[in-house]
Amino acid sequence: MMVHGWSKLQGFSEMSGSFPDPIGVGSAVSLSLAIFAEFFCSILLILGFLTPLATIPLIITMLVAAFIAHADDPWSTKEKAVLFLAAYITLLVSGPGRYSLDHKLFGPDSSGSTSPTT
Repeated sequence: MMVHGWSKLQGFSEMSGSFPDPIGVGSAVSLSLAIFAEFFCSILLILGFLTPLATIPLIITMLVAAFIAHADDPWSTKEKAVLFLAAYITLLVSGPGRYSLDHKLFGPDSSGSTSPTT
């Protein structure tokens, strides 16, 4: 997802006037929210830092992409967004894991996981 956000970040000035506005906040704001989720939250997710908070904007972005922006499109168009959505929900529920920065900085209880650590 980070690659999608990076391309939007690089082309912000060209895209800001014509980016789709599926939730009615304006093209530039919609683009900014997509960049925040796709690029910056993806970096947090890769590092395993603030994982539960980082997944929420990504989940919202994928919900908007799959069920609002591509609502009338065939399944093959929205399939990727739904697969990413499933992965992000799984990460939100399961937590970042023992090799994340969350685990290293905040301890095993902060991961959201109920599995015992050894």
